[in-house]
Amino acid sequence: MKNLHTALVKFNLHNQVKVSSPIALSALQNSFPSSAGSFRPEFVEPVFKPMLEFLRQTGSYLMVNIYPFFAYETNADVIPLDYALFRENPGVADSGNGLRYFSLFDAQIDAVFAAMSALKYDDVGVVVTETGWPSKGDQSETGASMENAAAYNGNLVRRVLSGGGTPLRPKADLTVYLFALFNEDKKNGPTSERNFGLFYPNEEKVYDIPFTVEGLKHYHDTHSRSSGGGQRTVTSPVRGGVSKSGAGNTWCVANAGAGKERLQAALDYACGEGGANCQPIQPGDACYSPNTLEAHASYAFNSYYQKKGRAGGSCYFGGASYIVSEQPKYGKCELPTGY
Repeated sequence: MKNLHTALVKFNLHNQVKVSSPIALSALQNSFPSSAGSFRPEFVEPVFKPMLEFLRQTGSYLMVNIYPFFAYETNADVIPLDYALFRENPGVADSGNGLRYFSLFDAQIDAVFAAMSALKYDDVGVVVTETGWPSKGDQSETGASMENAAAYNGNLVRRVLSGGGTPLRPKADLTVYLFALFNEDKKNGPTSERNFGLFYPNEEKVYDIPFTVEGLKHYHDTHSRSSGGGQRTVTSPVRGGVSKSGAGNTWCVANAGAGKERLQAALDYACGEGGANCQPIQPGDACYSPNTLEAHASYAFNSYYQKKGRAGGSCYFGGASYIVSEQPKYGKCELPTGY
């Protein structure tokens, strides 16, 4: 890495071209909870300290390969599938820092950030150089299926193009590379290793997902909400009291743990470009009181969610919201169930 950088300096290309090297998540001693993230001790002095110092000095970034599939495959009894696939879910609270995570992807990235922070390298950025999900696997490879691969990669595109960092680094600008373009049909190993591609070797699509903001407007995760693998919802009441729902409806509310900046940015989007009906939370209107960011954001998020027909992915807002199955009430304002 140093020799490559020296060569780039010689030809005055070091500002345009950065040098780094990818690490696997297995380079971490701990990755759960995210706040306990740490590098394997035998690699700290000989590898990570000098490598991170080099990245800092050259203005480069740490490359990380993140695969929630492998974590889910070996821990399917404790990791909810919706949590691994970016679908709506109650989230997982980090007991170490109080943050709530709504995707395993974000939690794994923050474990890397925490490991870097423990070595005092908070200023070095991270790029996800590989992530993906296999569309086929051996019988023992739990979760490897076409539906799950399409859900993971489609929702990943939504997650990245929607912007926003992670719960630990909300201002981080995430760059993510999807693995892989083609199935590697000659590759050794378990069946999953040959089935991470978006295309078959004959150039036909394995499944169809969008890659642009425009394409996302018409994209819906095909996951069924029926029982037997249906969408997970939160049943505990949110602050402000609840009234029971007898119609099997769901609502989208603000995640106070996301922080004021993320909530405000998501609220601005929902009321602006998102097209939510935010008139009732204006001064003097029915749901202006209580005048709190959480209450107003909940109203706006739910308006957007209901207008989108409660479609998969429409209650995300970069992790600033989550779904409840009991009708939330803030003061005298009950959130509507539809438009």
